[in-house]
Amino acid sequence: MTELTIAMPKGRIFEEAYQMLIDSGFNLPEEVEMSRKLMIEIPEEKIRFILAKPMDVPVYVEHGVADIGIAGKDTLLELKRNVHELLDLKISQCYIASAGLPNTTMNEIAPRIATKYPNIAMNYYKEIGEQVEIIELNGSIELAPMIGLADRIVDIVSTGRTLKENGLVEYEHITDVSSRLIANPVSYRMKSARIQEIVSRLKKLVN
Repeated sequence: MTELTIAMPKGRIFEEAYQMLIDSGFNLPEEVEMSRKLMIEIPEEKIRFILAKPMDVPVYVEHGVADIGIAGKDTLLELKRNVHELLDLKISQCYIASAGLPNTTMNEIAPRIATKYPNIAMNYYKEIGEQVEIIELNGSIELAPMIGLADRIVDIVSTGRTLKENGLVEYEHITDVSSRLIANPVSYRMKSARIQEIVSRLKKLVN
């Protein structure tokens, strides 16, 4: 059996995807102690998991330290890494939207958009013909319209509760997001049978 290294984000996505692998028939321990671990070896299945930050998963896969990985569509659109997208796992579903203070219009001269997704935001506004200034932030994006830093924010929305709590409303639905199975292009050729087996098993669950 070919050895396979899988990069996964820590937290909820790992738990959901790991459970999917168990449900699709892989012989994995039901419980994994992952509080401090960055790598988990499963010798019986010749699988090694690398636990990473969500933004790092496509980087590991592109550079071949992981053969396959699980990454959010938001990360893939933002980073544009050279990886093959194999399957939409339909887990961790949410979407990217623009939001701002209620009943406000964007500044006509130089509207400012605060976001941790500068590429997604820039591409979206370019597509709709809006010239905007992008302000890249890493946390508490909701603050930007409240303190007058930006006209709109572009961010991930799952329930919309955070927006409501901060007195913001949604303006535009930009794109749907869910977790995807991705592969390194070389691994996809060299370990094709093993990777295809995982894809077909997971596909049955997804469908």
